[in-house]
Amino acid sequence: MIAIAIDDEPIALDIIKSHASKVPFITLQETFTDAFAAITYLQHHKIDLIFLDIKMPDISGIDFLKSLSKPPMVVFTTAYTEHAVQSFELDAVDYLLKPFSLSRFLKACNKAHELFNLRSEKQEAKANHIFIKDGYEQVKVELDEILYIEASGNYTQIQLKNKLLSSRITINDLADLLPKTDFIRCHRAFIVAKNKISRFDRSQIWIDEKVIPIGATYSGIQLN
Repeated sequence: MIAIAIDDEPIALDIIKSHASKVPFITLQETFTDAFAAITYLQHHKIDLIFLDIKMPDISGIDFLKSLSKPPMVVFTTAYTEHAVQSFELDAVDYLLKPFSLSRFLKACNKAHELFNLRSEKQEAKANHIFIKDGYEQVKVELDEILYIEASGNYTQIQLKNKLLSSRITINDLADLLPKTDFIRCHRAFIVAKNKISRFDRSQIWIDEKVIPIGATYSGIQLN
């Protein structure tokens, strides 16, 4: 994966450089103390991952990410805890609290690498199947087998025709992997397969005997 790092503190960038040099699947291509120089760079280079500081003098990392129309994956690096919730609402891969160890940095890189592979798999499979991590294994899931998906605590439950899979992948990441023509988000905790819907009304969807709520935010969705 090709990465860049943005932080107004050169010492922080040196630490990221040192850690990244030990991760075989990460190529740290450039580092920036100026966030606006990084924006110019991103306009001309394809990047898979950004290590992004939040507290910067001219623009915050949060606002920097919001300014990108098609942002790469992001791992936030910060000395402050108060933006953790907001960072995950922006689908950040991870949130590293400074000072972070090599092992914690590697964990964030592994999460990004797993997501990168899942997205690549989606493109190669042409929406016929995806691979989902179930425990220590990557399990091939035929999309036609999926009935619905439910976020449950730290896990996402994928209900297939004949079994239930449980994975650490977030429901937001799964929503990105699934073709929008065949699957629809109807609630912050649910995604359903359109062709498995047996009936629905303004507030609920039925898939066989399973009743799935339609969230207020999603009340205007087109299910047919």
